[in-house]
Amino acid sequence: MQRVVVTGGAGFIGSNLVDKLIEQGKTVIVLDDLSTGKEENINPKATFWKVDISDTSKLRTGWLTTIMQGVDTVFHLAAMARVQPSIEEPISYHNVNVTGTHNLLVAARNAGVKKFIFSSSSSVYGNASIPTSETHPKNPISPYALHKLIGEQYCKLFSTLYDIDTVSLRYFNVYGNRMNLEGAYRLAIPIFATQIKEGKPCTINNDGNQRRDFTYVDDVIDANIKCALSKKQFKGDIFNIGHGNNVSINELVDMMKGKKSYGNKVIEPFETLADNSKALSDLGWDPKGNLEQWINNYIK
Repeated sequence: MQRVVVTGGAGFIGSNLVDKLIEQGKTVIVLDDLSTGKEENINPKATFWKVDISDTSKLRTGWLTTIMQGVDTVFHLAAMARVQPSIEEPISYHNVNVTGTHNLLVAARNAGVKKFIFSSSSSVYGNASIPTSETHPKNPISPYALHKLIGEQYCKLFSTLYDIDTVSLRYFNVYGNRMNLEGAYRLAIPIFATQIKEGKPCTINNDGNQRRDFTYVDDVIDANIKCALSKKQFKGDIFNIGHGNNVSINELVDMMKGKKSYGNKVIEPFETLADNSKALSDLGWDPKGNLEQWINNYIK
């Protein structure tokens, strides 16, 4: 792995991954449309192309394939994220998350890329029994979740048909530096931090007893890089990337020393908790993030 593409490399997880890859001496090409990513997140040592991955003309003209010539690995993180907005805007979400993923897979195949690592989501499980293993039945309850499952299936199909190594990583509630601080794509932690700073109560969806497996961004980056460096052949393999414990949203607000206010009723799984034993055994992955410790530093 010497020359790589990172889609969504101006975003939260993607920019952290780019920094680590460059630190390791890799040549990195960033593809991002800057719709939610920020130009200031882009490492100056990376080559940056502003592009909408759902623009199929970039595939038809061969532009995407040309960009990927000589690339060993594609890390595909670009997506329209979050469950609730996808319910309100299913068409635009489908265009980016499904068509965009397909465009990248075709370009990677055409360019002879060896490995394609897809950022998926624990949302593919829907309301699942816990802890949730990779073999658990999938039951998407939002367009976003369905799109991620389709992306996984496309990856596996391309491995079968075109002999490109593909692997999908199902992330569980990622937190850390460069989380979005505004707009519809914010996570609970930055929303609550802003409300606390403004002297307001934390507005909690549903009853706050819903539990989440919060996973530190550096651990997610480590999982991606371990997949890229692995000598295993990945033919559509799936890995849960979750810390392996969870807390309720009420407990999260208590960690942040905020006051509580209960608001909207929203569609969401009640509990997420990863069975991460496959990633631990097959990848040698060892998550080290400490949510409470990180929050103590974050809200100072």
